[in-house]
Amino acid sequence: MHYLSTRNNELKESFLNVLFQGLSKEGGLFLPSAWPSISIENLRGKNYQEIAHAVISPFVQEDISDEDLVLIVNKTYQSFNPKSIAPLVNIEKNKYILELFYGPTLAFKDYALQFLGNLFSHVLENSNRKITVLGATSGDTGSAAINAFKGKNDIQVFILHPHQMVSEVQRRQMTTVGEKNVHNIALKGTFDDCQKIVKKLFLDDELQSKTSLTAVNSINWARLIAQAVYYFWAYIQSNQEKVNFIVPSGNFGNVFSARIAKFMGLPIDHLHIATNENDILHRTISEGRMRINNVKKTHSPSMDIQVSSNFERQLFESAKRDSDMVQKIMQSFAETGEQVLSDQIVQDMQLIYTTHSVSNSQTLETIKYYNEHYDYLADPHTATGLYVLERMSNEQPAISLACADPGKFGNAIKEATGNLPHFRPELENIFDQDEKMTILDNDTDLIKSHILELI
Repeated sequence: MHYLSTRNNELKESFLNVLFQGLSKEGGLFLPSAWPSISIENLRGKNYQEIAHAVISPFVQEDISDEDLVLIVNKTYQSFNPKSIAPLVNIEKNKYILELFYGPTLAFKDYALQFLGNLFSHVLENSNRKITVLGATSGDTGSAAINAFKGKNDIQVFILHPHQMVSEVQRRQMTTVGEKNVHNIALKGTFDDCQKIVKKLFLDDELQSKTSLTAVNSINWARLIAQAVYYFWAYIQSNQEKVNFIVPSGNFGNVFSARIAKFMGLPIDHLHIATNENDILHRTISEGRMRINNVKKTHSPSMDIQVSSNFERQLFESAKRDSDMVQKIMQSFAETGEQVLSDQIVQDMQLIYTTHSVSNSQTLETIKYYNEHYDYLADPHTATGLYVLERMSNEQPAISLACADPGKFGNAIKEATGNLPHFRPELENIFDQDEKMTILDNDTDLIKSHILELI
């Protein structure tokens, strides 16, 4: 298995090179040179770990032995609830919710980042290499990454989050971790500003000469293949012939993981993308026009994004893997904040994706509705997907993804239902702990200097 870049389709990189680079030198994102297929029938009757091994193996086989991959995968899910790694809840005929909040930080990001942390540890175990993990977060990625890498030898962790634009629980899950290798940066800006700085730093020759930067955002290919696993798992549990998925999406990583599963042969009929009021994905796919608006602060902060990094991977596929075309599109978009896509690209995307924009008030109404009608309490990100699920017919099976434990978003839950959610034991004492973070201006050079000083 070799990897190319969305901005250089002539590349032939190994999995391990892709794992540590994050971005290609041209600024593109990595993808496999060809999509492997997988036998669905061979997955039936297997547990989550066995399905994970089967799905991930084709992407890493030249670089990680089969025996080592088994050990990495088994270690990854030891910290999850053993009885319910990813339960599929059937709420009515042909309508399901896939719960993805049974990892250590109670969000779907754990399913990929715990794998990534154990993967890095395995690769670094018998080397003298030291790495610096760098990531931007709109909420749950940061806490999941910090949990996965805290205390690990030879790994420094720098996570940027938008100051005062994540929930208090999300912030405290990051800032109350005391390990010396963890560094939280609260940026005076939006998530898009955080993400823009991270991308610039990955292309900074001076910083790369001083340390080995590694991405933990969903620009990192290894995250996406780990996320593809739970789509196979959900399909097997549903016992249906063909399914639709509804995926709340901001940065496009989670829904592109579903697209990976379809490329590999999972019988997905359609992928529904649920956005909040920051609906660039909805506008782009439904209208064919990429246009940046101001970021709105919503009840679903992890989706408060106007530049979706992983969308470039879908552009590449829809452009028939023409990296020159993708390079021109992304360069123009970066310079002007707007880009009209060709009819061919838009039509290709619409064959698989249907998009929806869900307002703040609709999100709260959905939380209240599901709580009253199904006795089901959903976090506000999950609620954007459930808003779509409720409006779908029962004729075709549909699985909507539950992104996080509702206890992480107490204010939104109370506004919707009148009551605070139940806090799991992992969150009960988080409000009493001291926080550790550095608040910095939105300046790439300032962030770079801060990192160099601490490493």
